[in-house]
Amino acid sequence: MTDSVTGAGDGTRAVRAGLPEPVKHEPTLPGPVFAAHFHLPGDPTGPYTYGRDENPTWTHLERAIGELEAPGRDDVETLVFASGMAAISAVLFSQLSAGDTVVLPDDGYQVLPLVRAQLEAYGVEVRTAPTGGDAQLDVLDGAKLLWIETPSNPGLDVCDVRRLVEAAHARGCLVAVDNTLATPLGQRPLELGADFSVASGTKQLTGHGDILLGYVTGGDAAAMASVRRWRKIVGAIPGPMEAWLAHRSIATLQLRVDRQNANALVIAEALRDRHEDLGVRYPGLPGDPSHKIASQQMRRFGCVVSFTLPTRARADRFLDALRLVDDATSFGGVRSTAERRGRWGGDAVPEGFIRFSAGAEDPQDLVADVLRALDESSQPTPSE
Repeated sequence: MTDSVTGAGDGTRAVRAGLPEPVKHEPTLPGPVFAAHFHLPGDPTGPYTYGRDENPTWTHLERAIGELEAPGRDDVETLVFASGMAAISAVLFSQLSAGDTVVLPDDGYQVLPLVRAQLEAYGVEVRTAPTGGDAQLDVLDGAKLLWIETPSNPGLDVCDVRRLVEAAHARGCLVAVDNTLATPLGQRPLELGADFSVASGTKQLTGHGDILLGYVTGGDAAAMASVRRWRKIVGAIPGPMEAWLAHRSIATLQLRVDRQNANALVIAEALRDRHEDLGVRYPGLPGDPSHKIASQQMRRFGCVVSFTLPTRARADRFLDALRLVDDATSFGGVRSTAERRGRWGGDAVPEGFIRFSAGAEDPQDLVADVLRALDESSQPTPSE
């Protein structure tokens, strides 16, 4: 693995991350390796034995992500998975056993309630508290694992990762941080003291809405060995083509993140300055409740903005009126998306709550489209 990105800027690191040493006449980024098995005479030793355990294409991608999550560190390991939920499940179910206690956010990703039910079915005690105000501290005693999601999805609250990590470690508790919304260019949980940084690479890391991927990065060899064993048991592995596409996409991560974050800020400012109170949330807004803490631990504030329209019907009219923004779930893609988040039923949000993901369009076009759609949607249809 080349060390040429050590000490480099984010753009250089993203472009060079995970590339193998150059070999004459070989591609700079080798193509995907499609192999269920490898030549293996004699004892089963070496890096590649069977396709469920390892793949050279994963190796390059895992090195790339590790260089972004923990630049300059040789003691971290990254494991890639078939999806973000596969990565989340791998940490939770590899680290927890019957009788253990885990602390989850009660305002996190909408699949977490399903995870809670499964953990409780396995005899794990689950406690929850909001992300904002570091409220998880109040239910931390006796826990084996603290799960942090900051900024939270979709409410965009932020907690003080360093403070929570210090309190958790003082109690002998591991800490995992869901870094999906921030990306490694926005926040590095391991530098803040966390034991695991976990993310859905489906979102802004790969950024084109065409790959399902997840990963876990950690610095504790024993804990990561358990995560690796879980991946082997459940077989939650990415295909080599997905892994290769993800690695290729990371090269433009800094370009995409900076454009999308800038667009998110101008959208948030336009919504904030509108004549109606929309309850706008974006950690990058100076007046946002999360801004102070976010500024202390984040280097970029993400591409997601949330706001609330007064009714479900108004929200639906707004989404229908958008021309440059797709009505779609997920976030982080180069094409802007928005959705009425309450339609899924798993988030404690008002019916008119909108999660908006800023893409890479020209900012003036995006703002004009959003403001026009707001104006058009303010008038009820005759049927209403």
